[in-house]
Amino acid sequence: MQPDRSSPRHRATVITVSDRSAAGTRADTSGPLAAQRLTDAGYAVTTAIVPDGAAPVRAALAAAVSDGARVVITTGGTGVGPRDETPEGTAPLLTRELPGIPEALRRVGAEHTASAVLSRGLAGIVDSAHGGALVVNLPGSLAAVDQGLDALLPLVDHVLSQLDGGDH
Repeated sequence: MQPDRSSPRHRATVITVSDRSAAGTRADTSGPLAAQRLTDAGYAVTTAIVPDGAAPVRAALAAAVSDGARVVITTGGTGVGPRDETPEGTAPLLTRELPGIPEALRRVGAEHTASAVLSRGLAGIVDSAHGGALVVNLPGSLAAVDQGLDALLPLVDHVLSQLDGGDH
């Protein structure tokens, strides 16, 4: 059954974290994939591209949550490179971490590529006036985004229901 797109379940924001994409020297491919997957799942999606670094990530996440996003997915900046600081930009905003989500994402990714275990991505809740938002850091590769959303999407509605006071 296809979701009813005339009334999106919730607002979502996809933030691509990449120096090259932010500078316009490389096309963003992972952000549009994540946005399409969320749209197909019935979410109203906005997108942003920011350069690597903790400060731009933190600012983009805060803006997305302030603007009413209930789901925020970042792509990129989760590795061990010198500018990979997406987790450092995310951590200060999280009021509650959900460590099982990144563990599951690494496990699923490792079934396809050994380097998936190097992702330092986080997941958790950012409190807001809109009932709180689920924030998840995904690696920037197309495969990691696709596989990550396969694992994540079945959980999102339950998390948001819980944030809204739903029963377990």
